[in-house]
Amino acid sequence: MPAAFDDIEIGQVVSLGTAVVDAKALDAFIAAFAPGWTAERGAPDAMVYAIWTRLDASAVVGWPQTKRLGVDALRWVRNPPVGELLRGRMTVMGKDPVGEGKGIVIAQHDLLDEAGRLVFSCLTRSVFAR
Repeated sequence: MPAAFDDIEIGQVVSLGTAVVDAKALDAFIAAFAPGWTAERGAPDAMVYAIWTRLDASAVVGWPQTKRLGVDALRWVRNPPVGELLRGRMTVMGKDPVGEGKGIVIAQHDLLDEAGRLVFSCLTRSVFAR
């Protein structure tokens, strides 16, 4: 991607880019949103979700996506430590033309750590222009 809806293929894997768990950002996040959490425990689940959201938002700028319908089946596997490089990817699981000029894409989004282990995963449903 980016591609027109009709060019998107089931099984297609798209890179969402990378992000590092930054020490200053982790400290600020804990202070604002996770009092009592310690940085030694790694990034809290909500921060992992925020990292994925930032990667996803940056990646979709040029896509013909018009609306995110839902983010479902959230799964957290581990809390990455400071300095860990996270890599985002999206795998197209299904698609359905739903009307004139529109289609829905169902995708699995994953954040992987430096060793390729799963950190976070979710399913999304999005409307794409045809």
